[in-house]
Amino acid sequence: MSLLKKFEHKQPEIVFEWKDTETEAEGWIVINSLRGGSAGGGTRMRKGLNKHEVTSLAKTMEVKFTIAGPPIGGAKSGINFDPADPRKKGVLQRWYKAAYPLLKNYYGTGGDLNVDEIHEVIPITAELGLLHPQEGTVNGHLKDYSPEEKLKSISRLQEGVSLKITDPRFSPDVSRGYNVSDMVTGWGVAEAVRHYYEIWGGMMQGKMAIIQGWGNVAASAAWYLSKNGVLIAGIVDRHGGIINRQGMGFEEVNELFLNKKGNLLTSDKLISPEEVNEQIWSMGAEIFIPGAASRLVTENQVIQMMEGGMEVISCGANVPFADEEIFMGKISRLADENIAVIPDFIANCGMARVFAYLMKKGADVNDVAILLDTSKIIRSALMRVHQFNPKHTGLSNKALELSLTDLV
Repeated sequence: MSLLKKFEHKQPEIVFEWKDTETEAEGWIVINSLRGGSAGGGTRMRKGLNKHEVTSLAKTMEVKFTIAGPPIGGAKSGINFDPADPRKKGVLQRWYKAAYPLLKNYYGTGGDLNVDEIHEVIPITAELGLLHPQEGTVNGHLKDYSPEEKLKSISRLQEGVSLKITDPRFSPDVSRGYNVSDMVTGWGVAEAVRHYYEIWGGMMQGKMAIIQGWGNVAASAAWYLSKNGVLIAGIVDRHGGIINRQGMGFEEVNELFLNKKGNLLTSDKLISPEEVNEQIWSMGAEIFIPGAASRLVTENQVIQMMEGGMEVISCGANVPFADEEIFMGKISRLADENIAVIPDFIANCGMARVFAYLMKKGADVNDVAILLDTSKIIRSALMRVHQFNPKHTGLSNKALELSLTDLV
């Protein structure tokens, strides 16, 4: 696909490189383009992260904005540092201070892997004088908005991203105050599965699902799937997992969600990572949610899932397959040619969509309205893919082709 090669090999417009003065932390902001006057993408932190990973994610974000809006460039912030290190807060404070000019004028960020939107990004950037982590996108992209309208957009962002979900249909426990940013990405990943079965045909109720990870995205996706009647056959996390060949029902999944410690799965049924990995991929589940870190899903795991009758993969993680290529490598092509793979830029576009929705003039700042808007956008994207690709395979390839046509 020449469009894909052209997009992958195009040099990013801006690469910002940073070395911390007080620790070994290093970081990058990669802005693939300033399409529409701005660029957006969250901040992630993990030990071993490199510039190539950040560049890949920035390009993925650009494709994601063709689905979620607004029509801006893709970007990503990445910090190579151990998020469990007690010096993490200081690293983030110095990082955002260095990135401030970009965040003020043309770059909007948010939370991502190991960096929390509500508890880290928003308060640290507020201390520096930013009205919101998306202020740069408001200033850079919404050129035709008056100063008053820009402030209204920022006010909606301030309120909407942190909004508590009060409708019990959408929250595991309203008294715990889960907010939109905690739940929306997993909600979108689960809704992508529901829309897939409705559009391409089939029933999701009673199907078995494998969940990879137990952070906000994976756990909330599992919760919403379970609420729709999907049975959770197994959860695999880096510290262990749970196998249940009959499938866990809603009550058990709800309890696991409420008992999670940060991103950690906690249960007296936990078995070792080795035991879980030995069993989980060949269980014969129909739904798979890769919702942990990027580039974890191996060729062997894909083959085992195919042989077990896997029907749909809804990508909660960005770039979940262990390929070197930014978009479609050997493993992701194998999966896409044999399974309905809903790509990350559709399935996990929830947070990007929340930002785009709240920036719009007159947007209703309401928990249900925000969630339903995300679901509607994902359904619309899948309807467009189905129009050009009614087969049960090749979804990622076709979705990418359609998005790149808008970009290249």
